Amino acid sequence: MSKPPQITIYTDGAAQGNPGPGGYGIVLKSGRHRKELSQGYNHTTNNRMELMAVIVALESLKIPGSNVTVYTDSRYVADAIEKGWVFEWEKKGFKKKKNPDLWMRLLRVLKNHKVKFKWVKGHSNNPENERCDMLAVEASKKPGLLKDTGYINNDAENGSLF
Repeated sequence: MSKPPQITIYTDGAAQGNPGPGGYGIVLKSGRHRKELSQGYNHTTNNRMELMAVIVALESLKIPGSNVTVYTDSRYVADAIEKGWVFEWEKKGFKKKKNPDLWMRLLRVLKNHKVKFKWVKGHSNNPENERCDMLAVEASKKPGLLKDTGYINNDAENGSLF
């Protein structure tokens, strides 16, 4: 039986306007392998894109049980997981918490791997974090942006029509 792979993931999210057009950027690395992913959305928030980046990165992994280190400049994401807050939110049904759809999706995919989160200071010359930032911003400016239906649905639940 072979040892599960060690995978390093860098993620970043961006939104122009918050809410506004947004995107995420991802760099996945394992040994000599490297892959970049990005996607833009027409109306979303920075925090949703930070979460989406981590979710998509983990969902893209092909080998269950991988040892994963996620580097993010989002304290929102890193602290919620590493300090255990999200598990308390889950017990309370995410009452009065933003982005429950994405937190639930992240919790589902976390169970597939051994994941550690490391916070990195954004815009501090970390080449992979800078690359993710560039991918996220570029993705937010592309034509044909996707709809962030979770954000739209959360707004509708709070009485907003758009």
